[in-house]
Amino acid sequence: MAVLGVDVGGTFTDAVVLDDGRVTTAKVLTTPHQEESVLAAARAAGGAVSVERFAHGTTVATNALLERKGARTAFVTTAGFEHLLHLRRQTRASLYRPCAAWPEPLVPLERSHGVRGRMGPGGELEPLDLGTLPEFDAEAVAVCLLHAYRDPSHERAVVDELRRRLPGAHVVASHEVAPEFREYERASTTAADAYLGPVVARYLHALAAAAATAGLPEPLVMRSSGGVATPDEAAEHPATILVSGPAAGVVGAARLAALAGIEDAIAFDMGGTSTDVCLIAGGRAERASERTVAGLPIRLPTVDLHTVGAGGGSLVWTDAGGALHVGPQSAGSDPGPACYGRGGTQGTVTDANLLLGRLPGQLAGGVELDRAAAEGALVGIDPEAVIDVVNAEMLGALRVVSVERGHDPADFALVAFGGAGPLHACELADELGIRTVLVPEAAGVLSALGLVASEERRDAVRSYLVPLADAGELPREGEADLRYAGQSFELTLPLQDDLAEAFHRAHEERYGFSERGRELELVVVRTAEVRHGPELKLLGSETRVVAGPTLLAFPGATVWVPDGWRGETDEHGTLVLKHA
Repeated sequence: MAVLGVDVGGTFTDAVVLDDGRVTTAKVLTTPHQEESVLAAARAAGGAVSVERFAHGTTVATNALLERKGARTAFVTTAGFEHLLHLRRQTRASLYRPCAAWPEPLVPLERSHGVRGRMGPGGELEPLDLGTLPEFDAEAVAVCLLHAYRDPSHERAVVDELRRRLPGAHVVASHEVAPEFREYERASTTAADAYLGPVVARYLHALAAAAATAGLPEPLVMRSSGGVATPDEAAEHPATILVSGPAAGVVGAARLAALAGIEDAIAFDMGGTSTDVCLIAGGRAERASERTVAGLPIRLPTVDLHTVGAGGGSLVWTDAGGALHVGPQSAGSDPGPACYGRGGTQGTVTDANLLLGRLPGQLAGGVELDRAAAEGALVGIDPEAVIDVVNAEMLGALRVVSVERGHDPADFALVAFGGAGPLHACELADELGIRTVLVPEAAGVLSALGLVASEERRDAVRSYLVPLADAGELPREGEADLRYAGQSFELTLPLQDDLAEAFHRAHEERYGFSERGRELELVVVRTAEVRHGPELKLLGSETRVVAGPTLLAFPGATVWVPDGWRGETDEHGTLVLKHA
């Protein structure tokens, strides 16, 4: 069965076709209309015929949120709580900068409306009065009533009324997308989901139509939690695909590490505009229940990625004091780094790597590199210093997912991918004490390969907020959030037979003590319906044996092997580098 995966990035759109263990790849520059890039990449990889499965990772939702180009959205909540999105948690945006502002809410106050009626945690306190729901016009509506995670009946009635009044609007209720307590996070997630709905739906429907015209199957869309879903499911709740592409990269890194016989690894994805890192333990990517995107909390299951604005296209600049900085601004795909010869004049990390002899004269996608343009963009700036600065930024990200969470990086391998990841991986590994670096042959397009191998996944959340002893029978598989009664925050544990004892041990490991005589409260249970994806069989194209210092070109990526590192490719084409 030939399988196609296409991942849209900020600079390049990557495609992979896997057919009987053999991989064909392609890279094309990303265009403003992503569906055009997707089809162009698919054609370049030879995926226009005989493809039985097509999986896709997109940045449409992320871009719409970052650029504030979503729908004209209204917010409906319990009367008296219209300021919910604006009050946040009444904390400062920056602890030591009192004047620093939070990003503006997606819905302005004049489009935030209240409806009379009150639900409490134990049931109805005041009957719902739909006559108090004001008339308004909007492309999308987010509905978040108090305690709807416990009893959604009021929310359902409001949603039915809004869909009757506004039949063309995208209406989202909090109990449908994020049925968890903590009003602000639930409201923020629902508002983002409604705000993105029309934009993402238009794109996915356009892509599905274009794919059908090109003879491709209906695309499956990668969710932030690391599994794919149908276009209709993704369009219904687009907040679930906010880290679609990066999640696919983590899936690919975990599968490639498993093929190399390694279960504990750190995925290191350095692309054109950013770097994403994620811990993989026991062969599975770590997951989180919440992620902040564009300054807004999104309370949905997601692979536990940490992202920094450091990529190959990150701009190099100096501040008023003369200190060197890299990013978070990026040259993007147009004009791109100065060495691309497309009009860029400001230096980037790619320009620095070219001047240090760490890039060939031509990149994947037929991009010819102009050394003279790179020299002009970085005049007066030491390229080595640029690499030191960007490496320091990425080291911080790697420490966040490892050291700061109680893991010794030396116990993990580093899986380097993305167009720029293998250029920096060995130097970062040296700093962290990591002894093994894996560079897949498809490193430049690993997110697209992760899409090829992705499972179908549908996540479900159920709120409890009851003593653990009163929770009744729980699912056999999934995760639970627990806490001691009276605590404000929870620990997340896999569901297991003796959940209480597991919590006491985890609490003692995290905080240094446990209270076995204290009542435990079960807050949330998360489960997932999973259908396994295609088996990943890879055949390496050639055997390579390398010893640093040397430069090695892979399709779509370049590997820099420093002095003191050596390695060879395994049967799957993965370059396994060891510190000599």
